[in-house]
Amino acid sequence: MQDLIISTLTQGLIYALLACGIYITYKILDFPDLTVDGSFPLGAAVTAVLLTHGVDPWLSLVAAMAVGAVAGLCTGVIHVRFKVRDLLSGIITMTALFSINLQIAGSNLVVDRGTDTIFTSAPVMALFGGTSLLIRKLIVALLLVLIAKLLLDLYFKTRSGMLLRAAGDNATLVTTLAKNTGSMKILGLVIANALVALAGSVVCQEQRAFSATMGTGQMVFGLAAVIIGSTAFRRLDFVKGTTAAILGSVIYKICIQVAISLGLPAKLMKLATALLFLVILVLGSQRKERVRKGKEAPHHA
Repeated sequence: MQDLIISTLTQGLIYALLACGIYITYKILDFPDLTVDGSFPLGAAVTAVLLTHGVDPWLSLVAAMAVGAVAGLCTGVIHVRFKVRDLLSGIITMTALFSINLQIAGSNLVVDRGTDTIFTSAPVMALFGGTSLLIRKLIVALLLVLIAKLLLDLYFKTRSGMLLRAAGDNATLVTTLAKNTGSMKILGLVIANALVALAGSVVCQEQRAFSATMGTGQMVFGLAAVIIGSTAFRRLDFVKGTTAAILGSVIYKICIQVAISLGLPAKLMKLATALLFLVILVLGSQRKERVRKGKEAPHHA
């Protein structure tokens, strides 16, 4: 039971990297970015190939982020420069990435047990070698998420970060400050997909495998995690958006694990995910409607 809890927490933390990426596109930019379903396996594909060729596992994380950033850049350019609608631009990139991922790593690629990953690398073994692999995975995942969160929070406090947030909330303000709103959108997509590809890279190293279909449904998962987090902690002003996204990912993974423990067949997992996401959206929209009606209700003296 303890191993199951640790494993679930680890999965929640790893996928929190993806949730942070979707937090940028969904919450900040208001951009429905389906590139995610392609950039997630892209990071995994590049990582699997690099690991099988003896490249340092930590360098493979950097490479995965770089290719993810390029994927986000492509979506941004298609949307901003070529004036293609946001949803369609993401679909175009996602579709192209499916073929690119197959070209990079084939339909499946397994990383040999003798090959080091970030969880068995020399630095990690030197620091946490006395712990089990399960605990090392949890520690490394937690450290990666904390670093990503801290860097994002610091970035959002910079001028560029504030302009990025304004690009989603108040495009006129960005233009007034002599900045191109389109360029800020592209930058947001680059950062978001770099994080998503990083998540794919870590998942590949954790599972020691790449599959061409591993990106299916990741957009839905990320959105659900972000919405769960923002809904659960909306009354707590001290909880930042990145923190809410991370906690939402962990909560979501726990919900899925509980469903599996109660006997949900694995083949119904995607259906359960979609239904849970639908319930979250419906409850969220009903809450917004109640708030709106409350504000419009006439006040009697």
